[in-house]
Amino acid sequence: MAVVVASVLAAGVLAPAATARPASVSAPAPAPASARHGVPPLTDGQGRTLTLRGWNVEDKANRGEDALTAITERHFRDLRAHGFNFARLLVFWDDLEPTRGQYSERCLRRVERILDWAGKHRVHVLIDAHQDVFGPAFGHRGIPAWATRTDGLPFTPNPDDWFSEYFQPAVQRAFTHLYEDPDLQRAQAAMWQVLAERFRDHPAVIGYDLINEPMGELRAGEDLPTAARRIEAQHLTPMYNRLARAVRAKDRDTWLFVEPTPIVGEGVPTGLGRIEDRRTVYAPHFYNTAMEAGADYDPSAGWIEAYEAAVTAYPARHRMPVVVGEWGPLNNSLPHMGRFYREAVDSLNRYSSGWAGYVWCYGGGYCAVDERGRFRTNKERTATPYAPAVAGTVRSEAYDADTHSYRLAYRAAARPGVTELSLPPSRRGWRVSVTGPARLLGGPSREGRPVVLAWPGAEVVVTVREAGPYGRTDHP
Repeated sequence: MAVVVASVLAAGVLAPAATARPASVSAPAPAPASARHGVPPLTDGQGRTLTLRGWNVEDKANRGEDALTAITERHFRDLRAHGFNFARLLVFWDDLEPTRGQYSERCLRRVERILDWAGKHRVHVLIDAHQDVFGPAFGHRGIPAWATRTDGLPFTPNPDDWFSEYFQPAVQRAFTHLYEDPDLQRAQAAMWQVLAERFRDHPAVIGYDLINEPMGELRAGEDLPTAARRIEAQHLTPMYNRLARAVRAKDRDTWLFVEPTPIVGEGVPTGLGRIEDRRTVYAPHFYNTAMEAGADYDPSAGWIEAYEAAVTAYPARHRMPVVVGEWGPLNNSLPHMGRFYREAVDSLNRYSSGWAGYVWCYGGGYCAVDERGRFRTNKERTATPYAPAVAGTVRSEAYDADTHSYRLAYRAAARPGVTELSLPPSRRGWRVSVTGPARLLGGPSREGRPVVLAWPGAEVVVTVREAGPYGRTDHP
């Protein structure tokens, strides 16, 4: 054990940018025996089981020459200070390639600066090719106007319900052309090759989200779930395979994140087919139509249970990890929202390798925190102890919100490795104990990032409790 400790410290395991990206291409490790639904975990180049927890980071207010200027180092410093290790960074194609074939070096430099901040604060970044209602041709952001083809079909804006604009004929036809026109296919692939070649070696980058919330064109007489499954099978699956081949020509290692249509949020199984890439993550979103329209959470409706059952079938069948790319209601202070956050986090943690709430900003609406950086009502429930990296096979893992306690049981890998813990700030501090042939380093006080070194093959249990006064575990 002494030799392992010395070698780990000499290797700089506790350095700021450690373990931010895989070292080489490898298939996902087998799913832990306790994993629900048979969904395998996300892994790093050392074979460790990864957990990503964090928030989306965006700048939708600025575009063109000012794109991404609202994102600052504070975002990443505050994310890490609250215990989060993950950011889904929204990048818009119309900013990157405003004129066909001419890429904005200023935009690329700003992305790089943001990644440097993330690396400094030990935050993994998922680069997301974001679109809302296709793009600027319809008053939003995403696919450039020069890549928008509508065949003259009508579009009527609806600012009171922007999501309904996805069902406008012109928007739907634009998606069809993006999926089917060879020149637009090549342009989309070229855009991703520019990003992959530029950022493939950046230590903060853990993945590429190939397109945000893709939609498509409904056929006459087709209901929405049927249309979504057809679009996923006939348009999205070929698109993801094309883009995977394009990215792999420039970047062999980085995880690829693929999304279904947002219709899966209603508990509808996806129609996606096999993605022919060994490092692919299934990245659905977790939104409920009624709650997005302003309704309170209804525990009796069974939405969370239905979503969990539906969303896990595809990744279990295709042996893909799951990371939920967006979730969180607008009206977070309604009477049942405390229960929603508790049940949602419990559900997400049962089957996913991580999640990104929407959105880390400073203010009202969807923002996670207010102008002073304090959690808005109920959103503090997202900040709990967890293990960002486990050097072994997870047997069980759970956080008890009533007792403010976390328990991780795992079988250590055959090769010596480091299991990392992340603890959010606590007024009372945290107590960490380890049972089994293992050693705890960097024990926390009020917050911290302790690590556990275990004998190869050992059965280890890590327990974290918020400490009360006079040695008691006591909670307000």
